[in-house]
Amino acid sequence: MTQNKPSNAERRRIAQQRIAEQRKADSRRQRNAMIAWVVGGVILIGGAGTAAAFAIGSQNHDNKVAAATKQAKDPSLDKSASLLATTANQVTGETVDGVVKSDQMEALAYHIHAHLQIYVNGTQKNIPYGIGIVPPYSLDTSGSSPFVSGGSKFYYLHTHDETGVIHVESPTKRQYTLGNFFDVWKQPLSSTQVGPNKGTVTVYVDGKVVTGDPRSIVLTEFKKIQIDVGTNTAYKDFTWPSGY
Repeated sequence: MTQNKPSNAERRRIAQQRIAEQRKADSRRQRNAMIAWVVGGVILIGGAGTAAAFAIGSQNHDNKVAAATKQAKDPSLDKSASLLATTANQVTGETVDGVVKSDQMEALAYHIHAHLQIYVNGTQKNIPYGIGIVPPYSLDTSGSSPFVSGGSKFYYLHTHDETGVIHVESPTKRQYTLGNFFDVWKQPLSSTQVGPNKGTVTVYVDGKVVTGDPRSIVLTEFKKIQIDVGTNTAYKDFTWPSGY
């Protein structure tokens, strides 16, 4: 008997459930860590204040270095050979461009989707899963491609899979741009460079060529963006799957 694959809507529902469970677990860990910190602080007060402060500062630094190293080596990162660039060097929690923040779970007050596809000299380069989602990842591999259902932080702009769908999920309604998305990814974007690739850049928005700085393109509901680097590839339309 053939088992039907879950729809995008069902996968998102499952992902939201897993995220909620993860957040509860994180809250418990943070509460236990706070209790341990308070108890430890009381013990250390009697003469080791300076040493404790130094140790805490050193530990914070070590934690940041360890987090960056862990992300770079995380086996769950998308490392497909067809990617424009991986997410190994993307942001890990800091606010981007003063407007794109992260939280332990997705904010859905303002929830829209845009689509991005990129061609380099006629060859399509995939957008990785996990842009704007901080590892470690929880990966759902039941579909045709991996789907990131969980992570330690979610930026307001992120990708769950390699389809090129950009999820805009923000606590307030405001404008976010393609430049913001690339800054979360920590990849360059200009009229002469896209990610690691340089050359003449042609941009299509909903099938029409647009000029100017591609960074300024505003992400709106169901906007379809195609970027060509080098060879100009004729616009290829994208059909939105059901469930979006």
